[in-house]
Amino acid sequence: MRRLGSVQQKIPCVFLTEVKEEQSRKRDCQQFQVVATENVNPVALEANIDCAFATEKLDGTCCYVTVYKGQPHLWARLDRKPNKQAEKRFKKYQHSHRSCKGFTWNVECDFKTVPETWIPAHRVKHHSGRPVPDEHGHIPGWVPVEKDNKQYCWHSSVVDDGVGAALVLRPSSDDEDMLEIAAVPLADLLEQTLELIGTNVNGNPYGLGSKKQPVHCLVSHGSVGIRNPPPVDFQQLCSWFQESPEGRVEGIVWHCNDGTLIKVHRHHLGLRWPDGETYLGDKSVVIHVDGYNSSSQDLFTSFFRLNGHCFSRLPDIQFDL
Repeated sequence: MRRLGSVQQKIPCVFLTEVKEEQSRKRDCQQFQVVATENVNPVALEANIDCAFATEKLDGTCCYVTVYKGQPHLWARLDRKPNKQAEKRFKKYQHSHRSCKGFTWNVECDFKTVPETWIPAHRVKHHSGRPVPDEHGHIPGWVPVEKDNKQYCWHSSVVDDGVGAALVLRPSSDDEDMLEIAAVPLADLLEQTLELIGTNVNGNPYGLGSKKQPVHCLVSHGSVGIRNPPPVDFQQLCSWFQESPEGRVEGIVWHCNDGTLIKVHRHHLGLRWPDGETYLGDKSVVIHVDGYNSSSQDLFTSFFRLNGHCFSRLPDIQFDL
């Protein structure tokens, strides 16, 4: 399998976009909507998108596995954002110029502080040795997930630092129509980005777990392929999202041969998300987690007790069998 791109930056839309002065479908507090035009983004054409590998865009929160304190470790996404004064100045400039080009940041003063362990994401531009913000006014980055940080408790639930493993949802090696949840060595995930999905992430569109029994897992970016992707055409993509069973996804991410990532989100096309049952959630799943026979009530132990068990849909996973 080809080495797929990792998500270290905002991914451009496959179509050129425009801003409409209307309530965002994606963010309640946002009074404008970014929508796609029917014109294919030149970046996509240059990357030869017609030969790209199309994968499901997952609705969760982005994570990264890299070394921390000498060991493979899970990191959470934390973008360094401007403080209120700087953001106000930035938005005022954007509104008057209809662009952010030409805006000048003072990186030392304009941005909120981040933990000392924070690192900038790959390909973040630097000026005079300091990372500088992207066109959205953010500096993408990562912080290591620490067990004692409640902010990242759901991230922590999917890793066992003692044995260096993570709970990963992926297509089954035995049956590509089936999923499996497996305990995977963090060393095997080094330098990959993954999506954390589950009960307490982004409204849980996949129906995993419950308030009483939260279920979370990681999905490697690019691991869930789309078997029959539609052509890169505005109308055909709209039809596919609305009419194809495989189109019940948040979006598509194309992994191009040169490493470029290109995406389209349902919201770009004016379509709802979530909108009923999801394609991923309707797949059957088998549990392959062994070696965690203990009296603790952590997620690994709960899955170990289900080792070998198969569920017909992701929302059907329950630990009290």
